[in-house]
This record gives sequence, structure tokens and C-alpha cells, in this order.
Amino acid sequence: MANDMRFITAVWQIMDELQKNDQLESTLAASVEILLQNTGCTSGYIFMKGTEDDRLYMIAGKGSGDGLGISVKAGEGPVGNVFQGKECILIENAAEDPEYQNASEIELFGKKTLLTPMRTPHGQFGVVMLNDPEDDDFTAEDIRIAENICSLIALDIEDKGMEFRPYKNKKQIVSLRGIIKEFMNGDEVRRVLKGIDLDVYEGELLVVLGESGCGKSTMLNIIGGMDRATQGQILVEGKDFSSPSENELTKFRRDYIGFIFQSYNLMPNLTALENIEFIAEISRHPLSSQEMLDMVDLSEKADTYPSAMSGGQQQRVCIARAIVKDPRIILADEPTAALDFHTGQDVLKLIERIVRDRKTTVIMVTHNIEIAKMANRVIRLKDGMISSMRVNLSPLHAEDLSW
Repeated sequence: MANDMRFITAVWQIMDELQKNDQLESTLAASVEILLQNTGCTSGYIFMKGTEDDRLYMIAGKGSGDGLGISVKAGEGPVGNVFQGKECILIENAAEDPEYQNASEIELFGKKTLLTPMRTPHGQFGVVMLNDPEDDDFTAEDIRIAENICSLIALDIEDKGMEFRPYKNKKQIVSLRGIIKEFMNGDEVRRVLKGIDLDVYEGELLVVLGESGCGKSTMLNIIGGMDRATQGQILVEGKDFSSPSENELTKFRRDYIGFIFQSYNLMPNLTALENIEFIAEISRHPLSSQEMLDMVDLSEKADTYPSAMSGGQQQRVCIARAIVKDPRIILADEPTAALDFHTGQDVLKLIERIVRDRKTTVIMVTHNIEIAKMANRVIRLKDGMISSMRVNLSPLHAEDLSW
């Protein structure tokens, strides 16, 4: 009888919530609370299938795991397999199980985890993860509650026509498909990129994480036209750019891409303003060099040579130089690595302004995990492949970061 009352209470609570709520993320956030309350679990997360790709995104959750925005591919990893397999599964101590060590969502697992699909007879919508019930194990009643609540959520999503569109109103400007890059290492061929699939969207800050040698800079160089892929397809605004001529590459780098380097790469015999003007003069539709210098708060350094400027000042000149050509994409390779915290934070504030005010796409390679918190998306490369991708629905401002 007590179990029946717990089940009835849980169903009544979720029905009441679904009836009064028409906003997807609010619905899912409230559903997590109801699930935790009625199963006694310590943490819970909901993954929702995106409408624009074959991935599930963690868009609602409560617990200690820093997982908002984690995504997994349908059919891969425990969440992806439950989504396609349609059956709930119990997992014990995934963190110590070799089978799950490479799962993108591994940081969200508890010592006991229940994964339950959200589905109807007509469609599959996502997966619910529940961790660590208060009685140290999932009872049959816990599973019954989870399965029924997940079914009701799925029916509500289907009935209301709700969709999760992580890239809604975003235009794809560069797409990589099956990108492979090989280098000769003596008599042997070394494969650095092993099949990269990635879409880059207009007006986003995309952060690329990964250990040294995983292929981050190589991927950046291919996107920027500074290197060619060995195999694969590159699309620029929907047009094939896989085998451009040298003339096409030159125009692409000149008109489409801005570069921010870790080592600044300023011309030592030119002043701050002259370094910017040099790029402006070879650009098709340049902005005002003086206005760009003003934008990075270096008006008083216009006639100063790089040797007389601090590292932070040189990096700001580098940013102004990247913006002056009015590029569609700015590629930033470890732009704060050589700077102290406060100077690095100032540089990130500038990058944030560029994305927000100019709607310029910025792809930033960094070792600093904290910087990923200000990104719209974060991808992690491992051994030449994208091992995980996150969509950050609530990016932090640069001024709120600390490391």
C-alpha cells in the first residue's frame, strides 16, 4: 500500500507539472526535482535528443556533476545505447568499470545509476539518469516510478510538439566531414586527425580542449586554410572547399579568417597602429585601423613598437589586427597562455565582446578548462578524434572566470 501511494503521488505530481508548464527546459528541470523527490536519489539528469543532429544533450539536471551541455551520440555510450535500445538499465560503479571509462557522460554517474528512456510508441525523445538512491539500491518501485514518469514526459513532449534545437537560428559557416590529416614521420605515416566531423556556426564561441599532440592546432590550421586535409570534405557556407587552388586559399585566409596567436606574431619594426594598418591594406573591406586600436583600449600606444609593450598589450594589438579585416571567423590558438590571470581575463573580455557585438565566430584552442565555461560550445579532442561535445546553455562572462 505504501508503495502504491508513493507511485500515485509521483504520477500526480508529474501530471500536475506537465499540465501547467509549456516551456521545455522548465518542464524538464521540474521533472528532475519530482524524480529525485520520489526515488530518493541524490542526483538526476535529463538528456534530450536535438532536432538538428544525431546527438543527445544534457539540458536539465541536479547534482554535483558539472555536466550541463554534455552531449553523446545516439547509439554510443550508455546513454546513447539506452536511447536506441529503448530499455532501462542499471549500472553499478561506472567510474571503476573499464567498459565505461571513455564515455562522455562518465562524470555524471554515481555508484548506482539507473538510465531510463523517454519514449512513446511513436518516437524517442531522450534519456533520464538517476544516481545513488537513499536505500543504496534501486527498488522495483523506484524503477516503476522512473519508467512511468519518463513515459508521461515523452507523451507531453510529443503532444505539445516540443523540440530541442541547440543551434536554433544558427547558420553553419564551415563544416568538416571525415577530415583526416597525415604527416610523414621518417619512413612512416603519422595520422594526426582520424576523422573529424564538425559544424561551425555563425556568431558562436567554440572552445577546443585536449592534451598536447591530440590534433587541436592541426584542426585549426585546416579550418583556417593554413594546411590541407589528407582526406575528407570541407564546406564553406555550403560550398565545397575541399580542394581549393592556391589563389582561392589566399583569398580565403585574407578575407574570411582572422588569426590570434599565442606568440603575438607582430612585426617588430612596425608600431601598434602600423601592424594593424598592414593587414587592413591587404584586406578587401577593412574596418578603420584607428577604431580597432581604440576598441582594444590602446589609443595611446598607436606609435609604440612591440618591444616597448607588455605581453597583454601586444595580444590586444593582435586582436585588433584580426578584427580589422572584418572576418567571418577568428581562430585563436592559446591566446592567454603567455599571460597572467588579470591580463588573460582582459583578453577574454575582448573576445567575448567580439562574439557578442560583431557576431563574429571565434574558435579558441586552449588547455585552460576554466575558459570553456564562457563558450557556447566545447569540444574535446583525444587521439585525433572528437571525444565529446558540449552545448553550454548558460555561458559565464569572462569577468566571472577564475583560475
